Amino acid sequence: MANRTPAVGAAQVRLLERLCRAVGVSGGESEVRRIILDEIKSHVDEVKVDALGDVLALKKGRGAKRLRLMLDAHMDEVGFMLVADEGEGLYRFKTIGGIDPRNLAGKQVLVGRERKPGVIGAKPIHLTTADERRKPLTEDALRIDVGPDAKIKIGERGTFAPNFQRVGPALMSKSLDNRLGVATLIELLKGSYPNVDLCAAFTVQEEIGLRGVKVAAQYFKPDLGIVIDATPANDLPVQFDGENTFYNTKLGLGPAIYVSNSSTLDDPRLVHFLQRVAEQAGIPYQIRQPGGGGTNAGGIQRAGAGVPVVSLSVPHRYTHSPMSVARLDDWKNTLALLHAAIRQITPALLKR
Repeated sequence: MANRTPAVGAAQVRLLERLCRAVGVSGGESEVRRIILDEIKSHVDEVKVDALGDVLALKKGRGAKRLRLMLDAHMDEVGFMLVADEGEGLYRFKTIGGIDPRNLAGKQVLVGRERKPGVIGAKPIHLTTADERRKPLTEDALRIDVGPDAKIKIGERGTFAPNFQRVGPALMSKSLDNRLGVATLIELLKGSYPNVDLCAAFTVQEEIGLRGVKVAAQYFKPDLGIVIDATPANDLPVQFDGENTFYNTKLGLGPAIYVSNSSTLDDPRLVHFLQRVAEQAGIPYQIRQPGGGGTNAGGIQRAGAGVPVVSLSVPHRYTHSPMSVARLDDWKNTLALLHAAIRQITPALLKR
């Protein structure tokens, strides 16, 4: 089994592009799962796919009295499900996961197992009334149009068309939430951690209720857990009258350490531990401001008799939209902080 120091370079950016180009809407993560299994098979001691579709991998340590550390990154992305065929290639759909309908009109999509290209159509502005333009756009007013020759079965899933780009220091793509986390966890499994048994969970159905992680945590029975995700950056000045003082995170300030969100109060021991490791290593970090949204930490925390957890995320703009934007350095620093932290975990951490 090969071990090396995890890092983000050209190969990891290419892997992220492959992951982002894959379609993995909640409940249909198989394309992402195949990439993961191929990438990690030579770096772990055990790997299995559970009944829900989670990829569960174990990398055993060698030291005495080592903890079982669960690392989680969810595989799924937001998307759509076709619910009615209206003929001529037009389909009614329902969103899967939290998608703002205002982001949908005119967007390119891929639909069905054969990845049929389509577009989300709405009434053109020329034909709308003033009253219609004042009302918020709803998914009931939209249709997915795949052309009259395409036939897709009701119940098939779809999502935004792949669009990965690297533009200087920026990474732009659909599904950066949470393919950034998946790529990070894959890379971490290529490192060496004799002090812990590393339980890696690539989980399904996070976007619709933290479902896969609950099963994964029951399987691994960890002593502590770290969730790797991508978190919304609310750092655009145009959203506020004057200075933005209400950001959750900002691009360029490093990984975001959670202290509180809608699903979890993160364990103070683990929060302070990540801060201390970052400061000692000179790795920039930021505190993810409390507010809406949650991570799979909520599922791990409530497993068994309870598990201490913390979340660490790469900030990105335009979450759950056709294209999000992140910074390469934030991803690099997230990976560096996790690698440094994992190698310093001992049983004493949970006795404080």
